[in-house]
Amino acid sequence: MASRKSSGTWDTIKTVLYAMLIAGAVRTVAFEPFNIPSGSMEPTLLVGDYLFVSKYAYGYSRYSMPFGIGPSSTGRLFGKEPERGDVVVFKKPYGNTVDYIKRVIGLPGDHIQMIGGILHINGKPVERQRIEDFVGRDRDGNIVRSPQYIETLPNGRKHHIVEYYGDNGPADNTPEYVVPPGHYFMMGDNRDNSQDSRYLDEVGYVPAENLVGRAEILFFSTNGTAQLYEPWKWPFAIRFDRLFERIH
Repeated sequence: MASRKSSGTWDTIKTVLYAMLIAGAVRTVAFEPFNIPSGSMEPTLLVGDYLFVSKYAYGYSRYSMPFGIGPSSTGRLFGKEPERGDVVVFKKPYGNTVDYIKRVIGLPGDHIQMIGGILHINGKPVERQRIEDFVGRDRDGNIVRSPQYIETLPNGRKHHIVEYYGDNGPADNTPEYVVPPGHYFMMGDNRDNSQDSRYLDEVGYVPAENLVGRAEILFFSTNGTAQLYEPWKWPFAIRFDRLFERIH
């Protein structure tokens, strides 16, 4: 009896260990969960969104692997180029320890500039279409209505942007940026509340090796009104309409 019990216990332990190894392998080479802590990607991504990032989308560098294990900082294994318009998680170039999530706007060699709130790529204004206001909340919890647009990038990719301060935000008029080889220019969809490549001393141009992966799908979303110890509020805090949405 004791032998059978010991055998059963060992089988359970092995099952748990195998499950942990499989989960670890999936997280290492395939998908990694990521949560949205700020509103810099509104209206595409909201605070409280949880999503999966495909780590294989652009190949692997030491910044996309656990504990920095991987190729040297000058290259990627099975590297692939991101497309303009992809939503990407990357390591902030200064320090290489903080994860940021932004949209790829500029590719190597591109000339990027903001003029009066209008994005210009290689000297041409990017088309944007005014739609209904985006309704959100400020840091004090007050409801705020902000101008919202559909922006169409040169490759035809469309996404929503918001301009909290209209076309007179802190980075709505910039010098011209020239994206260096092997780097990308990232911007948040919340144009007036995003620390991104427009701020060269804070983020600047993002090296290819800093890319962690492409944001793929939302698997959970909460508006933050329910705490873990308040299960009776959970059904009202979950944003069911956002579950399992593809990220564009």
